[in-house]
Amino acid sequence: MAMMQQQLNCMVACSSAPHSLLSSICSQPNTSTSSRNGRFLFSGFGSSKVSLIRVGKKAASVRCKPLEVMAAVALPNLKAADFQHPLDKQNTTFLRAIPGLNEIGKVLLGPVAEQVMLLENIATSILVSEKQLPSLHRLMVEAANILNLEAPDLYVRQNPVPNAYTLAIAGRKPFVVIHTSIVELLKPAELQAVIAHELGHLKCDHGIWLTFANILALSAYSLPGLGGLIARNAEDQLLRWLRAAELTCDRAALLVAQDPNVVISLLMKLTGGCPSMAEQLDLDEFLQQARSYDEAAASPLGWYLRNAQTRQLTHPLPVLRAREIDKWAKSTQYKSLIANAEISTMAVQRTINGKLSASIK
Repeated sequence: MAMMQQQLNCMVACSSAPHSLLSSICSQPNTSTSSRNGRFLFSGFGSSKVSLIRVGKKAASVRCKPLEVMAAVALPNLKAADFQHPLDKQNTTFLRAIPGLNEIGKVLLGPVAEQVMLLENIATSILVSEKQLPSLHRLMVEAANILNLEAPDLYVRQNPVPNAYTLAIAGRKPFVVIHTSIVELLKPAELQAVIAHELGHLKCDHGIWLTFANILALSAYSLPGLGGLIARNAEDQLLRWLRAAELTCDRAALLVAQDPNVVISLLMKLTGGCPSMAEQLDLDEFLQQARSYDEAAASPLGWYLRNAQTRQLTHPLPVLRAREIDKWAKSTQYKSLIANAEISTMAVQRTINGKLSASIK
């Protein structure tokens, strides 16, 4: 009973701020903490260090601005394999092969964990709907339609740390949480790309693994013997998988935005932007910064230092994410996905126009 209570306390702490890809909104500063100490993995889209974010007690008033984005072509036949990053596929295979991981997951992702996370989120966030923050609701629905995915619930949480994250528990409808600070920091198209990034986790079935990783990292250290051993052995592989999964979800963001500048811009803002300086940021300079990093890390010493720098990160370095998305936007794979979607859309439109013409006659 004592052990169950300890795990329950861990889950409450973890549900206050899970893992994510993009982020923004308001709360107290996040506290970095080492996974070696048993506290791990609820970092957001804009954060690359392992951290635990706690929601502040004070809530500042938020004035919501109208959100509008340009319509993008839908991808009705889109499958996860169509855009999944090769490193994501590879590391997911390795993760599934870790002995005992699934068994521990079944224990940790039980009814108690589900209920704790659900109640925590309902109690501390605002559920978005057609009547509650309708502009945000439209961004979510449009992004889900483009990715050929059922829209999950969307919550907004008061927090000064720009972040967004996804939770998916077996038997429950998944949900996405965005912080108020990210709403203030980003333009509507960029905010929708953040939402699309989170939807990418669901499209690729990352949700369960993300939740499992969060709970495992927080709770497995409190399990006797086998639990702690598995957690320690799985830690490096979990982090490698998380970094690879983020690259996949950046691609999902691009598939919704359909403009690489939108995704690169939001990455740049989450790296070192603020509302007062946003208009002075330069995309070309940011991409040049990424190229400079590659050059600096090309030597044997640079390669070693880069690996040491990234080993404990939940996200790839921001400049490398920007470079990756710029590269994929120019690829045949991405261009084919958009071109095929445009052809399908035009075919549907011709069919609709034909039926309208026939009905008029």
